[in-house]
Amino acid sequence: MTLVPGLRAQSVIVVEMDDTAKKVGSGDVPVLATPRLLALAEAATVRAVRPHLAPGQTSVGTRVELEHMAASPLGARVQVGVELTEVTGRRLVFAFEAHDERAVVGKGTIERVVVDRAAFVARATR
Repeated sequence: MTLVPGLRAQSVIVVEMDDTAKKVGSGDVPVLATPRLLALAEAATVRAVRPHLAPGQTSVGTRVELEHMAASPLGARVQVGVELTEVTGRRLVFAFEAHDERAVVGKGTIERVVVDRAAFVARATR
């Protein structure tokens, strides 16, 4: 495992109806849903660390802090960038920021832990 602070990745989408609060049930308006924003940020964290994990390892989310600061309407292009800011043993801390064409729409932190994939799945399915 060669995880060091500074690793970066991003996720980009164009907001479609399936991404909206109305569709995912987190509200009733046709704008980017907060759970969808979080999913984009988490996807970027996975992308950042995947090439640096040993065979059989994965990372799982353990803690999130998210501030959804502005609405992104249908058709908006939203880009979420993440940076690994802290590595303490198996614990990883990422900072993220999301932008659309107009403004910063969200920011926060995501913590993940590196685990053995097979052992984790076995414990989860008992």
